[in-house]
Amino acid sequence: MSSLKEVCGGLPLNPLPPNQGRSNRVPHAPVRVPNLTPQEEKLALRNALRYFPPAVHEVLAAEFAEELRLYGHIYMYRFCPGIPMRAYPINSYPCKTKQAAAVMLMIMNNLDPCVAQFPQELVTYGGNGQVFSNWAQFWLVMQFLCEMTEEQTLVMYSGHPVGLFPSHRDAPRVVITNGMVIPNYSSRDEYEKMFALGITMYGQMTAGSYCYIGPQGIVHGTVLTVLNAGRRYLGSSDLGGKVFVTAGLGGMSGAQAKAAVIAGCIGVIAEVDQAPLKKRHEQGWLMEITSDLDRCIQRIRDARMKKTPLSLGYHGNVVDLWERLVREYDTTGELLVDLGSDQTSCHNPFSGGYCPVGLTEQEAGQLMHSEPARFRSLVQESLRRHIAAINKLADKGLFFWDYGNAFLLEAKRAGADVEKSGAGKTEFKYPSYVQHIMGDIFSLGFGPFRWVCTSGDPEDLATTDVIASTVLEDIGKGVSDLVRQQYDDNIRWIREAGKHNMVVGSQARILYSDQKGRVSIALAINTAIADGRIKAPVVISRDHHDVSGTDSPFRETSNIYDGSAFCAGEKLLTVGSGWFSTVLEMLQGESQ
Repeated sequence: MSSLKEVCGGLPLNPLPPNQGRSNRVPHAPVRVPNLTPQEEKLALRNALRYFPPAVHEVLAAEFAEELRLYGHIYMYRFCPGIPMRAYPINSYPCKTKQAAAVMLMIMNNLDPCVAQFPQELVTYGGNGQVFSNWAQFWLVMQFLCEMTEEQTLVMYSGHPVGLFPSHRDAPRVVITNGMVIPNYSSRDEYEKMFALGITMYGQMTAGSYCYIGPQGIVHGTVLTVLNAGRRYLGSSDLGGKVFVTAGLGGMSGAQAKAAVIAGCIGVIAEVDQAPLKKRHEQGWLMEITSDLDRCIQRIRDARMKKTPLSLGYHGNVVDLWERLVREYDTTGELLVDLGSDQTSCHNPFSGGYCPVGLTEQEAGQLMHSEPARFRSLVQESLRRHIAAINKLADKGLFFWDYGNAFLLEAKRAGADVEKSGAGKTEFKYPSYVQHIMGDIFSLGFGPFRWVCTSGDPEDLATTDVIASTVLEDIGKGVSDLVRQQYDDNIRWIREAGKHNMVVGSQARILYSDQKGRVSIALAINTAIADGRIKAPVVISRDHHDVSGTDSPFRETSNIYDGSAFCAGEKLLTVGSGWFSTVLEMLQGESQ
C-alpha cells in the first residue's frame, strides 16, 4: 500500500509496480470505440510512452497496446495507486503550501471509489468526465503539487501537466484547460480519436477541474428544480403525493432519489445498471428498489394516497416504465405521474450513456463494442419509443422538461416527435429546465456556492452550516419576495442536508446564493477559522451551473429569444463562470 509521501514522489519506476490489471471490486467504464487506423494506434502508444524513460518502454509498450485493443484507451492500470483514494485531512499532504495540499485533497476526492463513477478509468461522473486521461498524469501532477511553492503556478492541458511556472503569491496555483478543440473538428467521432491518442479529454464541469463534491451538488440543484417545477407547473410548493419520474442513478443523476424526498414528493428513478442502484441504496439515498413493474406501480399508488415522500429505484429500462404508465392510464384513466425528466447520459448515447430498451446493461456493453452500427440503431429506436410514451402522458397532464443532458436533442436526431411547430433549431415541445425553471433563479444572480472543510472533521462542516444559515437569515431581511424565497429555500436545504446524510467523500456543502450572500458567508467562515471555531482552511468552489456559466444551446442558453443560442461570447464576458480555477480559492483565516 502506498503512502501519501510515496504518491508525491513521482512515477514509481524502480521497480515498476506489479501489473494487477482491472479490479473486479469497482465498476468500469464502457469499452470505447475510437476507430483508430494502425498508424494512429502507433501514435497513441508513442504518446503514452512519453511519460516514461526508454528503459521501461519494452515492458510497458505491450500492455499499453493491449489496453488500447481491449478498452479503446490507455489508462495505465499498472499505475493505479495502492493507497486508498479519498480526501485525507489537509495536514496529511507533504506540501510546501496549503493551497497545493487543498488541490491534492480535491483530486483524491474526485477519484474516491465512493465518489467516482469509474475510479480506475479516472472518470468521476457523467460516463466520461475525466480527472486525468491516464494514471501517469495523476502521479506527475501530485509530484508537481508537492514541490510547488506559493510563487509558482501549475499549468494543466487536458490532464497533461505542462509544468510548474514562476508566478506570484496572488496568482492562481493551478490553471487548467480541458477539451478545447477547433470547431470544425469538434465532433463525437473526432473526440473519441483524440482522447484515445491522449491529446485531449473531456473533464465535464467539475471532474477535470477537481471541484466535484459528490452527488450532493446536484442533489441541491435538483431539489430547487423540483420545488420550482411544482410552483410553476402545479401551482404549489407542497409536493406531497406528487410523482416525479426520471432515469439515471449514476454520478450526477444519483442525486434525483434524495432530492425527491427532500422536496417532499415521490421520486421513481429507473436504472439499468445494478451497481449504482445498490450504491445509492446503501448510501440511504434510495429508500426502496424493485425490478417488478407491478410492484413499482403499486408503490406509486400507495405513496400517492398517503402523500408519503418516497424514493423508489426501478431496476429496468425507463422506456418500459414510461410505457407501463401509459397502459395504466389507458386502462384506468388514472395519471400516475405529475412531473417528468431524464438524466441518462444522453450527451454520450452511443458509448454507454443510454441503454436501448430490450437489452440488459451487459448486453448493451457487448453490442456497443461488437456491432456499433446496430447498437446506434437500437438506441435511436429506443429514444423514439421513449418520447412517444412521454408525449401520450403529456397530452393528459404530465409536465416534462429536458434536464440539460441532450435527451431531446438526441431524440430529435433519432427522428422522435419532439419538434415544436414553427420553432427554431434549439427549441422543442418540452422546455429546458434552465429556460422554464432555473432561469428565473439565475436572473436574480443566484448560483452555486460550495465549500469543503479540509480538516475532514464533520464538526467543522456542522459549524459552517450554522454560519451559512445564520448569514442568510440576517441578509434576507428587507429584500424582495422573490429573493427572500431563494434564501428561504437554501436555509431549508442546509437544515435538511444535515439530516439526510448528504456527505459522500469530502466534508462538503453546497447552497445557492447571490453575490451578497457569497461574500457574507465567506467572510463569516474566514472569521471562524481565525478564531479557532473551524480547525483548518476551507476550500471555496463554484461550478458551471451559474449565471452565464456556460454557453450551451440546449441547456443554459436554450431558447434565447434573440437567436443567439449558438454564440459563445456571453460566458467569456460575464465574470464568474470560471469553474476551472475556483477550487484554488481557499479561506485560511487571514485578515481581509
